[in-house]
Amino acid sequence: MKAALTGAMERFLTFVEQVRGRSQQTAAAYRADLERFAAFCAGCGIEPDNAGTDSIEQFIAHLSISGSAETSINRILSTLRGFFGYLTRFSLRMDDPCALVKNLKAPKNLPSFLWENEMAEFASLPEESPVKLWEKRDTALIFVLYSSGMRISEALSLTLDALDADYGGARVIGKGGKERRVFFSDEARDALLAYLPERAEALKNRAGALQTKRGKQDGISQQKLFINQRGGALTAGGARWITGKYSDLSALKKNVHPHSLRHSFATHLLNRGCDIRIVQELLGHASISTTAIYTHTTMERLKEIYRAAHPHA
Repeated sequence: MKAALTGAMERFLTFVEQVRGRSQQTAAAYRADLERFAAFCAGCGIEPDNAGTDSIEQFIAHLSISGSAETSINRILSTLRGFFGYLTRFSLRMDDPCALVKNLKAPKNLPSFLWENEMAEFASLPEESPVKLWEKRDTALIFVLYSSGMRISEALSLTLDALDADYGGARVIGKGGKERRVFFSDEARDALLAYLPERAEALKNRAGALQTKRGKQDGISQQKLFINQRGGALTAGGARWITGKYSDLSALKKNVHPHSLRHSFATHLLNRGCDIRIVQELLGHASISTTAIYTHTTMERLKEIYRAAHPHA
């Protein structure tokens, strides 16, 4: 149920959009959150601008009982913190009723990934799909991401001179400027060997499009391993569009993005008994606790197999 906003709420929304420079969509989301809070306060006979900590906690309980997810409640709480922070900043009230209110503990979502048979199906899409993008580049991109576990930013930063001479791996600069080695499967190596001649030909044919204002070729694009069809360096948005396009064309009914391939890499290694510290090293994680989320994924798979196989599960 919606309720009319107070004058202070309207001014806060104007402040958010015009002073903080938030988008209209963000301002609209803030408005919807404040309307829910105003409606709750109206039902309790409370002025929203004067609500205390107990009223906000009751509002949280009301949202929870109504079936709102923890993440949604935390988002609404963020809006209320912004609103009451605005009131105290401009001396419209002296205390901040949100100061002692904590976020709800939201469950961690398991990473999106593909099982091994699904990964094989997805990797075959560039060749078998009726919609052709750039078959050899896309196949190389998918296999390189999946076989190495690289972040998409790391893969797109790869230059030709970072590759091993036999194309069996590469040197990668990860988060914090830390260098590590990654390895490519035979399939990834073969895909690269098939893609590189087409890449060279594409750059040669589109040399004119790569001219800078000084009339020199863009050396950065020339060196980047993965390029777009115009000859420029492939961007993260472009990589997401590519995997999304194949995801839409597949029968997997999963939203596959570049990071899904990294998640699949880690999950499959752990499923096959690889030590978690080795997986941590290959992924470039600073903390093993970050890698540990993949053990939850493998446990869910074990539960799934158990339920399917046990006659009384």
